[in-house]
Amino acid sequence: MTESTVGSTDRSAPEVAHRRMVQKGRRQGALLWTGTALILLLAAPFGGLVVRGMPSCPFKSWTGVPCPTCGTTRAAALLAELRPFDALARYPLPTVAWVFFIGGGLVSGAWLMSGRPLPGLPRRVPRGIQALLIAVILLNWWFSWLTGV
Repeated sequence: MTESTVGSTDRSAPEVAHRRMVQKGRRQGALLWTGTALILLLAAPFGGLVVRGMPSCPFKSWTGVPCPTCGTTRAAALLAELRPFDALARYPLPTVAWVFFIGGGLVSGAWLMSGRPLPGLPRRVPRGIQALLIAVILLNWWFSWLTGV
């Protein structure tokens, strides 16, 4: 095989090294995500005790208005007590976020154990998705304000 043929089909050494580094970073991130999800699941029976010892939201104490993340800890405690419907009714966005976080951590662990390459995230979130996320956060904040979270 000539040098030009080899160069046209093989990847360059820096490209291969970069891909390995990226895949290693993805594996480390997936492992961290999986470990965090498992720790949260193992700590779930103690969720009620933790919430009772938590101070109230400083933002709400100072302004009288719930902050955009108000209810996140209480949603986690309700999920830990296996009361997902109560959590969803009172704190919809934090509940969905917790479920996706724990579920995503477990899926990433399963993906790691399968040995398949991990998918990457897009470098930029499309503007439409950004706008949707902002709208959902603002709607949840409005819901929290109306319901007196």
